[in-house]
Amino acid sequence: MQPTPVVLIHGAWLHASSWEAWAERFGRHGYTVDVPGWPGEEPTIEAARRNPGPLRDLRIGELLAHYERVARSCDTPAVLVGHALGGLIAQRLLGAGIGQAAVAIAPQPPAGLVEPGVPNRIAANPFGAPIEHDGFVSMPRQQFRHLVANTVGEEEAAKLYERYVLPSPRHLLTDDGIAVDTGNAARGPLLLVSGQEDRMVTDAVTRAAYKLYGDSTAATELKQFADRGHSLVIDSGWRDVADYVLTWLADNVSGF
Repeated sequence: MQPTPVVLIHGAWLHASSWEAWAERFGRHGYTVDVPGWPGEEPTIEAARRNPGPLRDLRIGELLAHYERVARSCDTPAVLVGHALGGLIAQRLLGAGIGQAAVAIAPQPPAGLVEPGVPNRIAANPFGAPIEHDGFVSMPRQQFRHLVANTVGEEEAAKLYERYVLPSPRHLLTDDGIAVDTGNAARGPLLLVSGQEDRMVTDAVTRAAYKLYGDSTAATELKQFADRGHSLVIDSGWRDVADYVLTWLADNVSGF
């Protein structure tokens, strides 16, 4: 039996290396892990900071097409695991019948959900205005601390910022949202995960997204982590989230 492929999809303001610990852990559990990053993204965060240019004009449609190609290139249907914007992309692909299962962690809400989106929440944040320059939007350190790493200490928040945070292409924050087929009864199982102290994509937003799947008979579950913020995939509590996902996959993905 071939190992089940897992595709890890990161969101805005983070580099693909934010999945490094997850990739190692899933590999140890027998999965074949792919962390492809965005099209044009440098393989290391140091290189990405030196050369952000290839991402300047990245649009939502291009990003979706990129991950669709990655998922379709797998020898067997992949498990799609995404965080924030990556969680929304994972839902979009699964709803289109691509992949055998998906996990959306603190996912950006789909188009049509009447909740404030990530860009509006960023712009309204009093703890530091977004900084736009040359086609990119940077997240100031204080803003990251308030919106993303609000449930960890100051020292850990600073280390996470230095290790993983990048400016985001402006178009990804201003393009129209991503629609998701929430009624597809033929899709694979879906797990939505929220941190109940998340200030970027609030627990209420994720619960509202979960309710959109209410008319589908396909398996859909919601897991809420108490006292966790938007950094729940990269901070010191990441193992709890990753291990829950691994257990869920063992119960819901055939042949594993």
